Amino acid sequence: MVNSNPETVSTDYDTSDKLFFEPLTLEDVLHIYEREKCWGAIAQFGGQTPLNLALGLQKNGVNIIGTSPQNIEIAEDRKLFSAMLNKLGIPQPPNGLATNQTEAVAAARGLGYPILVRPSFVLGGRAMQIVYSDAELCHYMRFAVEASPERPVLVDKFLEDATEVDVDCIADVGHFADPAQGASVIGGFLEHIEFAGVHSGDAAMVLPPHTLSAQVIETMRQYTHAMARELRVIGLMNVQYAVKGQNVFVLEVNPRASRTVPFVSKSIGVPLAKLAAKVMAGKKLADLGFTGEIWSPYWAVKESVFPFNRFLGQDILLSPEMRSTGEVMGLDADLGIAYAKSQMAANTPLPLRGRVFISVSDADKNEVAGIARQFVELGFEIVSTAGTARVLTEAGLKVARVFKLAEGRPNTLDLLKNREIQLVINTPAGQTPRADEVKIRTTAVYTGTPIMTTLSGARAAALGIAALKKSGYATKTLQEFHQGL
Repeated sequence: MVNSNPETVSTDYDTSDKLFFEPLTLEDVLHIYEREKCWGAIAQFGGQTPLNLALGLQKNGVNIIGTSPQNIEIAEDRKLFSAMLNKLGIPQPPNGLATNQTEAVAAARGLGYPILVRPSFVLGGRAMQIVYSDAELCHYMRFAVEASPERPVLVDKFLEDATEVDVDCIADVGHFADPAQGASVIGGFLEHIEFAGVHSGDAAMVLPPHTLSAQVIETMRQYTHAMARELRVIGLMNVQYAVKGQNVFVLEVNPRASRTVPFVSKSIGVPLAKLAAKVMAGKKLADLGFTGEIWSPYWAVKESVFPFNRFLGQDILLSPEMRSTGEVMGLDADLGIAYAKSQMAANTPLPLRGRVFISVSDADKNEVAGIARQFVELGFEIVSTAGTARVLTEAGLKVARVFKLAEGRPNTLDLLKNREIQLVINTPAGQTPRADEVKIRTTAVYTGTPIMTTLSGARAAALGIAALKKSGYATKTLQEFHQGL
């Protein structure tokens, strides 16, 4: 194993016979390969960096086992990828490429705002942004990225209010001359709780999906198998979908293990990475006895853990750029309790009584009353600033109005510091958050108050609190859950 980060290996020294703390560059990896007289190299388990090295290694005589570097390139190169999707008849969001500011503005106007911009070949969603205007786009092109013909910027139509889904699958298709003879099996469909636009490493996820129709799931299944055959995948593949209504769009495909694989493996009781390594070494899925999907009779909720309490004053909004430093898991036969367990594990347990502060953006005001009503029915008092309070009062709800920060005292910060608010629901107004909002969100982190920055997160919280109040929760070992599979 070659890993340039000693910290990540400190816990599992027994994974490999030899471990090299060397930089992941072409030269260093070649030295190791030659010195150890290796038979082959696996590039699927290290995220984006090894995939970027795969072609260079192959040109220098390294036997890349698993999906071939040429097929990896099809998934990574925007033009080749679009051509493959067109051939298979699979939709993707309208998109364009830009190598300079003028091209970017032209592409954006053709697609219509909002758009998602990102450099090609990025790590962890770095420098990805959702952009709402020409001015923001010009600022992004000038300061955030260096675009060039070799490294164009990708411009995608951003699908607002779409549900994002991660699908992990394992395939042995590349072992067969006729791809139709190969098998591909989906390990799991992970439905994101936050809407599309939050990095998959930061989003909370539910397995199996809880709001998607059987038709949408079948569509994703067919698309996934078709792409695994076309890319002649050997080993793992991750697909990110956006679902809007009954329409399914492919956002991206990674012919490698994604960060969701360990979570899926734990949820379904099958070591996907281990099976994938055996498949790459020549085994078939049929030999390994893994030929069908496993749908668990319980819910598994993944929640991300953030280091915001270490960086006071840092705004906590989620975006396409990844910020989490870990993840936890909640398991239960009841979805609400599984979500509540995931919040406990992430150190932000849901309150069962008290006051909820609600302040949402104009875009969310038409939906906020329904969520506030759920909290009132659960016995909570509602506290809001003027704009949101007016909407809630018109809907017939009792609301205690609190001053905005500039209007006087006591304001929201005072209530938070006095521990008089037990849950905060605050969705950002527009692309550049107002200073008031940032102070409220950072004070919530500082006082350890649970905070939801999306309405979908607030709905999940209400579901979790209702389930806890109704029946409390019990614990079982992972092994006990797996016995039910």
